[in-house]
Amino acid sequence: MTYTDTGSGDVLVFLHGFCESKQVWAEFIQPLQQKFRTVALDLPGFGENTDNVSSYTMESMADYVKQKLEELNVRRFILVGHSMGGYVSMAFAEKYGHMLNGLCMFQSTAFADTDEKKEQRSKSIDYVERHGVVNFINPFVEPLFYRENRQRLAQEIEMMKEIGRATPQPSVTGALAAMRDRPDRAEVLQQLKCPVLFIFGKDDGAVPLEKALEQCHLPGNSMVYFLEKTGHMAMFERTYETRKTLEKFAETILG
Repeated sequence: MTYTDTGSGDVLVFLHGFCESKQVWAEFIQPLQQKFRTVALDLPGFGENTDNVSSYTMESMADYVKQKLEELNVRRFILVGHSMGGYVSMAFAEKYGHMLNGLCMFQSTAFADTDEKKEQRSKSIDYVERHGVVNFINPFVEPLFYRENRQRLAQEIEMMKEIGRATPQPSVTGALAAMRDRPDRAEVLQQLKCPVLFIFGKDDGAVPLEKALEQCHLPGNSMVYFLEKTGHMAMFERTYETRKTLEKFAETILG
């Protein structure tokens, strides 16, 4: 199964990040199923969705999300995108914004990569091609978590490594290139009609605090939640706080 679909009522759709899968949302969304219908997808190339992937662009992933949701008869929803899932969410908002009741940028950004970040992604592609996925993933995952949370979340870190190590090499390099080459979508965020929730970790190395602050004011209607002592994986590092924040956001929109 390339998706989970549980609960009933208004719909929350969850998109995972790079070298992740729908599994990262499994525990997070369980309490939400009492109030909402929750759908978590494996993006093309990841999790159990690794067959016949022809493109790894954010736009093609957004098209896949739309197609899958239409198959599930989901027409209006709140979209929650973590990291790369947020990049896909912005591409979705640009093409299919009329379907969104709300958008949650869960430790993600509408901005394009900086030149430095693009160079880093290119070096990562070269490393994966030379040394393989396993050697790339093993040192990649742990720094995503704030250092004081790593011992407490050792099991979650190992789960993330297992998901990453199982990701096909073309998916890893294809997604790295797609993230590197994605356009800036700050204007899309600025013109978005629906409310936007931003969730950021103050110690997130992937989305630095200064970049987080630069985009918060862009939507016409936004809520912002900053978490101290939190890295890039707040669904594990601050599960209760982020879940309650998302729940409140959804209830405010949906009534």
